Amino acid sequence: MPVIDALGSPPPASAIAAAMAELAAGHIVALPTDTVYGLAVGADRPEAMALVYEAKRRPDDLRLPVLVAGIEQATTVVHASEAGLVLMRRFWPGALTIVLPARPGAAAAGGHPTVGVRSPDAPVAAALCAAAGPLAVTSANHHGADPPATAADVADLFGEEVALVLDGGPCTGTPSTVVDATGSVLRLLREGGVPWRDVLAAAGG
Repeated sequence: MPVIDALGSPPPASAIAAAMAELAAGHIVALPTDTVYGLAVGADRPEAMALVYEAKRRPDDLRLPVLVAGIEQATTVVHASEAGLVLMRRFWPGALTIVLPARPGAAAAGGHPTVGVRSPDAPVAAALCAAAGPLAVTSANHHGADPPATAADVADLFGEEVALVLDGGPCTGTPSTVVDATGSVLRLLREGGVPWRDVLAAAGG
């Protein structure tokens, strides 16, 4: 599969257009984020999400998080609680995934009641979300293995399972922190790029 230069802020329009065409066809696109390289498909394409599970060897019960281009786009996928909005305003764009109730009919939820959403602090991911809409994205590795750090390594790992790779340079960041904000009390599901203590402080303890 092709590896396309996507360096720059903003990234080349031709790279974003090529990725959008593959997403529209229901294919997987690998892209750099502010944490690691990810496998992306349209969040409204259940058949494409099934391809991600197959390529990643990901268990079916682990839902795919959704990347969005900011708060307004997030609210097309989830119902944002007041606590969720506080966290979005404080930490987005950035490495915080917030689990919230899914909007009725949201394909990204896969029939589950909640979805994890995040606005990435990365030019390629942000530009592609803004152009194509919310993207279901998971780290570009086989389940349980370390994510590759470069576009070439992603291409070598997945071969024809991925339609194209957007090359944004090495990605060696820490995975996002994941917080459940569906209830009256925040719950830490995974600590990553944003310290849990900072999340609690932003939410008023």
